[in-house]
Amino acid sequence: EYERRYSGAFPPQLRARLRDAARGMFVFGYDSYMQHAFPRDELDPLHCRGRGPDRQDPTNLNINDVLGNYSLTLIDALDTLAVMGNSSEFQKAVKLVIDTVSFDKDSTVQVFEATIRVLGSLLSAHIIITDTKQPFGDMTIKDYDNELLHMAHDLAVRLLPAFENTKTGIPYPRVNLKKGVPPDSNNETCTAGAGSLLVEFGILSRLLGDSTFEWVARRAVKALWSLRNNNTGLLGNVVNIQTGHWVGKQSGLGAGSDSFYEYLLKSYILFGEKEDLDMFNDAYRNIQNHLRRGREACNEGEGDPPLYVNVNMFTGQLMNTWIDSLQAFFPGLQVLIGDVEDAICLHAFYYAIWKRYGALPERYNWQLQAPDVPFYPLRPELVESTYLLYQATKNPFYLHVGMDILQSLEKYTKAKCGYATLHHVVEKTKEDRMESFFLSETCKYLYLLFDEENPLHKSGNKYMFTTEGHIVSVDERFRNSLWQDILPGEEDSAEKIKPNELKAVNFSSNCNRVPDERRYLLPLKSNYMRQIDRMVGLI
Repeated sequence: EYERRYSGAFPPQLRARLRDAARGMFVFGYDSYMQHAFPRDELDPLHCRGRGPDRQDPTNLNINDVLGNYSLTLIDALDTLAVMGNSSEFQKAVKLVIDTVSFDKDSTVQVFEATIRVLGSLLSAHIIITDTKQPFGDMTIKDYDNELLHMAHDLAVRLLPAFENTKTGIPYPRVNLKKGVPPDSNNETCTAGAGSLLVEFGILSRLLGDSTFEWVARRAVKALWSLRNNNTGLLGNVVNIQTGHWVGKQSGLGAGSDSFYEYLLKSYILFGEKEDLDMFNDAYRNIQNHLRRGREACNEGEGDPPLYVNVNMFTGQLMNTWIDSLQAFFPGLQVLIGDVEDAICLHAFYYAIWKRYGALPERYNWQLQAPDVPFYPLRPELVESTYLLYQATKNPFYLHVGMDILQSLEKYTKAKCGYATLHHVVEKTKEDRMESFFLSETCKYLYLLFDEENPLHKSGNKYMFTTEGHIVSVDERFRNSLWQDILPGEEDSAEKIKPNELKAVNFSSNCNRVPDERRYLLPLKSNYMRQIDRMVGLI
C-alpha cells in the first residue's frame, strides 16, 4: 500500500498546481494581513483585525516577546515575495517598510525573536535588492540608498545593551528598544535564544565592516560552549547569564536548544570559520552518543526506529517521553551535514504524527502515543525538512508529503482572513493568531518544494536559509572579515577555509548523487514505515 501511494513519478501538471496552491496560500495570508492588520504586527485571522504588543499585560510574553510594534508580518514576508517572483509587491513592501517602520519604540522584545524575524529579514531583502545578478526578476528599488541595511544596523544597536553587564557574556533575553535592558530583567535565558544570533549579527558586521556585532554574538556562543558538561559534552536548555549555572538541565533538539546547533553549522557554511565547524562536529557526535535511541541504521536491521530524546545533560539519562514539533527541523540540518539516511528516518516519524492529526502537536508523547501540548501554530519545521530532503534525494515521496501538508493546512487552518493556529490538533479548534513565520517559512518552503524551476535552484547562486527561512547568498564577501582578531589572543586558531574547500552538502551540484533506481522507490522500506505508523497509533 505504501508503494502504491507514494512511489512512481509525480506528474508535472500536479506539481505546477500545488506550486500555485502554495503561492495562493501565501497571497491569501499576506493580502489579508495588508488589508486588515497592517501596520500592526500580526493578523488575527478569525476576527480580521490587527494586533500589536499587549500593553495591558507586560507579562504576556507569548505576544510581547515577538510583537514589537514594527509591522512584523510585513517585514518577515519580504523575501518570500522575492522568491515567488512578485517584484511589484516586493518593491511596494520595501518602500512601505522604509517609509513607515521605526524601531524607536517603547517595546520590550526578545533579542532572539527580533534578530531572526526582523534583523534577518531586513538583511535578506537588502542582499536581494543589491544583488547585481537579480536572479528573481527585477527586485531593485529606485534610488535605493541601503536603507534596509541602515534599519538593520539601528535595530542591532538597540539590541546591544542585552550583551552588557552580563558576567558570562551570554546576553539578557529581552531588551527595551528605547531604554535598554529593563531593570527587573530575568537573569535566565535559553541556549537557543542566546546562542543563535551569529548568522544575522555576523552578516551585519561583514556588510558594515564593523566587528562589534559578530564579536558579541560569537562571545555568547563560546560562553555557552564552555559550559557544556565535561563527561557528556551536552548543554542544558536554560542558563543563568551571571553565574553560568544551568537552571534547565534538559538536553534535547527541540525548544530552547534547536537553533543553537543549527547556527554552529550555518555560521561555518557562511563565514568559513573552522572553529564553528569543530564545535558543530563535536556537538553532533555528542547528540548521536547520548540523545539518539533506536536501531543503528535507518534502513536496515532490527529494533525501534531512530528517535532523539530529551536527556539530563549531566548523566545522559532520559528526562521525559515527549518530543516537540520544533525538533522536526533536525532532519533538514542532517541533510546539510550529509547524514541523509538518518534524516529520512527521523523525518518519517514526524510525518507519521502529521498524518495522524493533520498537524504537528507542539509536544507529542511517544510513550502515550498522544499529544502532551495539543496546539499547532502553523510551524514550518516539518515542511522545511521535507523540502531539504527532496532537494537532496529528488524522491517524489517528499512531493507527496508536501501535498499532504498543504491539503491539511487548507482543510483545517484556513480562516475567514488568512490561516489560524490550531488550538487543539485532535478537535481542530482554531485560535485567533497567524504567526509571521507562516508567511516567511511555511509558505516559502512549500512553494519551493513544488517550484523546481525557481531561480533559487537554477541561478547558480548558492543560498542558505536562516532559522526564520530568510535567504542569504553564500558569498565570498561574507568569508572575508575585515578584522583579524575576532577575540583577542585567538588569531592563530581562527583558520579560514577557502570557499572552494568548503564541501558543503547543500550545494545543488551535490544534490544529484542519489542513484536513479532509488529515486522512485520509497526512501524508507515499507516495513519500517509501517513500524513507525504503528508507533504513533496510525495502525
